Amino acid sequence: MHSVALIVYPGFQSLALSIGSVFECANLLRGEQAYGFHLVSETGGAVMSSQGFSVNTTTLRPEGYDSTIVSGYLEFRLPEASLLDLVRAAAAQSRRVVSLCMGVFVLADAGLLEGRRVTTHWLHAPAFRKRYPEIELEEDKLFVVDGQVWTGAGMSAGVDLALAMVENDLGHDLARQVARKLVIAQRRGSEQSQLSTLLELDPKSDRVQLALAYARENLREDLSVEALAAVARLSPRQFSRVFREETGQTPAKAIEALRVEAARALMETSRHPIEVIARETGFGDRERLRQAFLRAFGQPPQALQKVFFNALSP
Repeated sequence: MHSVALIVYPGFQSLALSIGSVFECANLLRGEQAYGFHLVSETGGAVMSSQGFSVNTTTLRPEGYDSTIVSGYLEFRLPEASLLDLVRAAAAQSRRVVSLCMGVFVLADAGLLEGRRVTTHWLHAPAFRKRYPEIELEEDKLFVVDGQVWTGAGMSAGVDLALAMVENDLGHDLARQVARKLVIAQRRGSEQSQLSTLLELDPKSDRVQLALAYARENLREDLSVEALAAVARLSPRQFSRVFREETGQTPAKAIEALRVEAARALMETSRHPIEVIARETGFGDRERLRQAFLRAFGQPPQALQKVFFNALSP
């Protein structure tokens, strides 16, 4: 059984608790106790979260844990010395050391990140760079795995990180089943940006939101201005005008961004050939996919796919 400890402390960000559902569902779907999930604190007992409710915790057990996860603060602050001692003790007995959001500051202050690549919430990246200039920060990544150290962007990215842990421990199929059980629309991998295309577009009206939601779920279909306008119940001319006013982009450019995002996610989580990825994401052929990747990333899809293949290899 894989034992997982989530270290919490007064004022911890309560969304960190959601990762426990990933391991709970893994147990349910596997039909056995594959994971033991523990809430741990310095003194045990009740610990108050950032939202004002408390959780019951235990102290660090002598035999340690397979994975130790350090939760994050909601707002910037530096860790207490006693918390650093607790984290060092837990890390010394763990196969995998994990941080969520500002938990990476705790790992850094504890001296556990020397020579490591890490990430954190984009909002706290400047403060991290200033305080720890010698640590390589990949601030746009959803999560980063470097040896035994796994660091996540925090907030909802904690679920993506926990799913990656399940995949690493028990395989891709179970991780995919857990994601479906949790009604997660898209499993996000480590290389994915913290900010999604839909979030960046930020449409205001229901009609444009509906058209974009339709596009994301139907990337292989005709997503011309005429098709999207029909979904939004506007004329093509009205739709193009409203879309640009609300998002600052043309519909064609936004659809390409959605398709690129989906293609990159497929590359990271599968071994499909470029031709299949191009077809599944609506590009149709590899040349159109290649041109879109050059515009988005400055390099062809084969270059990114090589990186992802190496990451998927045992």
